[in-house]
Amino acid sequence: MSMDRNDILASLRERILAFATLRVSRDRAEDLVQDVLAVLHEKYARVTELTELVPLAFQVLRFKMLDAHRKSLRRGEYNSESIDDVPIADSRDDPAMALEHKQTVDRLLNALSQLGERCRNLFKWKLEGKSFPEIQKLMGQNSINTIYTWDLRCRKQLLSLMGGNWE
Repeated sequence: MSMDRNDILASLRERILAFATLRVSRDRAEDLVQDVLAVLHEKYARVTELTELVPLAFQVLRFKMLDAHRKSLRRGEYNSESIDDVPIADSRDDPAMALEHKQTVDRLLNALSQLGERCRNLFKWKLEGKSFPEIQKLMGQNSINTIYTWDLRCRKQLLSLMGGNWE
């Protein structure tokens, strides 16, 4: 009694699935078996004997399993943590950090208000993204070195008014 190719593939499917399920999850095994059967159908339609189909199917399955393993390693899925195990970060600001930031901004604004007009303008233009040559023209200076010197002196003065550090 000879079996037709569809009967052979149906019984072979169960054998391949049992083998694959021992090594990977049931869902993944189902996907692998579908891939193996697709390869057998598309590339090896001429193979009809069970004695040839079984070793061929298991060889294709091993290649598919190795390929899946390589992909998971390449994607970083192999040792990844489950999303359910990772604690969710609190999106709200830390009250201590918010207070510290507010105090630093208040100190900075207080120190800036104590600076002279030249330093305040220099900082304003730097914050607007102007280059030193542009600031030189705005301040009407002939030498850019003068602007560099003023910048250094203004930063030192601001640091001193901030209490000696930026924190």
